[in-house]
Amino acid sequence: MTASISIVIPIYNEAAGLKAHLTGLQALRPDCEIIAVDGGSNDSSAAIALPLVDCLLGSPRGRARQMNAGAALARADIVLFLHADTVLPPQAPQTIRQALANDGVWGRFDLGFASAEPIFTVIAAMMNWRSRLTGIATGDQAIFVRRTAFEAVRGFPEIQLMEDIALSKLLKSLAPPCCLRAKVLTSARRWRQFGVLRTVIAMWVWRWRYFCGADPALLAAEYYKDS
Repeated sequence: MTASISIVIPIYNEAAGLKAHLTGLQALRPDCEIIAVDGGSNDSSAAIALPLVDCLLGSPRGRARQMNAGAALARADIVLFLHADTVLPPQAPQTIRQALANDGVWGRFDLGFASAEPIFTVIAAMMNWRSRLTGIATGDQAIFVRRTAFEAVRGFPEIQLMEDIALSKLLKSLAPPCCLRAKVLTSARRWRQFGVLRTVIAMWVWRWRYFCGADPALLAAEYYKDS
């Protein structure tokens, strides 16, 4: 059976939750192929992933590079980019295929956080509203795209941060995104680690600086300095 969707997952030191995450995707095989791309983890991420994916490869660290490397090996007509701490909604493959059935090119899911705290419901609603308004998707929203369109824009620009925004801008030149109401659930770990208000403000500032022409490498150094 030929896979209809290739799921590309960039990983880096994700050992703590990776087995549970990949185990949850097993029911999607063989309709979906799972490609994990390790960015040089110094924990057991690669060993954990190996028996649970169709393909495991190594790449220089950086989500853009890792996802481009995975997409280059994708065999399906649709590629879904999934973060290692993000859970797909039920029937995700069918939902994606339906969204792209009538000349759709690319899209993303609505976002929810794996937390019952009301503040995260508000943050997610704001992120989803902003995405619909601007046509820009974030990586946490699980971007999916026809492989031909991804190749036409030459994949993710290989910058160290904001690669999801950069790809969205390129894909928007081909077609508007399919903004799905079904929700992926992503971890709130970084928000809790650095403080919700601090993280919200920092993300808005980083985005604004990026749109004003700031060097993504400089922004990445700030973003990852405490990671």
